[in-house]
Amino acid sequence: MLYTTFLATKLKEGEEKSVQLYARAIEDLTKASDVTNDISLQLTQDFKIPAILTDNKDNIITAVNFSDELNEDTLFLKDQLKEIKSNGYKPIDIKDEFVNQKVYYKNSRLYTYLTYFPYIQLLLLSVFIGMGYLGISAARKSEQNRLWVGMAKETAHQLGTPISAIIAWIEHLKVMAEDDPDQMEVLSELNNDVQKLERVADRFSKIGSIPVLTQNDVYQLLENTRIYMGKRAPRKVEFVFPQFPNDQLIKISVNAPLFDWVLENLIRNALDAMEGKGVIGAEVYEDPNNVFIDISDTGKGMTSKQAGNIFKPGFTTKARGWGLGLSLSKRIIEEYHGGKIFVKKTSPGKGTTFTIRLPKAVVKH
Repeated sequence: MLYTTFLATKLKEGEEKSVQLYARAIEDLTKASDVTNDISLQLTQDFKIPAILTDNKDNIITAVNFSDELNEDTLFLKDQLKEIKSNGYKPIDIKDEFVNQKVYYKNSRLYTYLTYFPYIQLLLLSVFIGMGYLGISAARKSEQNRLWVGMAKETAHQLGTPISAIIAWIEHLKVMAEDDPDQMEVLSELNNDVQKLERVADRFSKIGSIPVLTQNDVYQLLENTRIYMGKRAPRKVEFVFPQFPNDQLIKISVNAPLFDWVLENLIRNALDAMEGKGVIGAEVYEDPNNVFIDISDTGKGMTSKQAGNIFKPGFTTKARGWGLGLSLSKRIIEEYHGGKIFVKKTSPGKGTTFTIRLPKAVVKH
């Protein structure tokens, strides 16, 4: 780039000298004809820089090197003369006892191209850097995706054996406790937990493939999660969830096991943040194209810095957290369901509200 600028400067200096020679040649041509005039005539013929010859009052006499047609176009030449003056080009005077004229000139196209060339180089360099960055980002994201898929599949695989064993033990315990209603109720809830874990493990084993989305009522999904998590939450935690509306249902297209897992993960985080007491709330609202679900808590909240990092893999506000739950939740909502999950509001000591935005399901009649 510096070398190109150096070349442009040298070219400009050379063109200035060429114009001076042209002016001297015109001056010589006005004198008596001799050998010098023949040389001067040759110089004017070899001159290649756009120039306008005027009298001492800037009336145009002639022009060269614009084009055969434009050299005779008076309006064009006046505009060019005005442009040359406005750009600060100083004319070269031709003065002697015979003439009093000026040569106005503009730099050649080659010089113009050279002056723009560094910017073109910079633009191309920026494009290459941008493409390189995008390529590296894509490769890094692809590697992260492979890591997620591998981790999810391995987790599902590792869960398979103990889940099967737990199911067998539950059936065995049912036989032993069939005359004890309290134990049968406990075993029934334990069986519900294992079935849910089995569904999630099955779905995780298929991560990397396109999930099957079905139409579900958002209120029913929230109610199922409230019932399930309510039985597992401390007694001093209150759940304030929306009631089923009487007028209409709100349908969203989701993979129910994965979406339930996201809701449960948000509620588990809320329970951890409230330390045994408080309120967990849910709110549903919509616009013409989307459904919004707010999950709020009255826990300890987060700083703005923590909120900005909360979805990054490995980041956690818990002493023994892995920092993977919200990161996986974001992936499930945004990549598998075409939605968005974000922190709507939070403040230390005032709780946190997460918002899930999902497209409305297209109702088929």
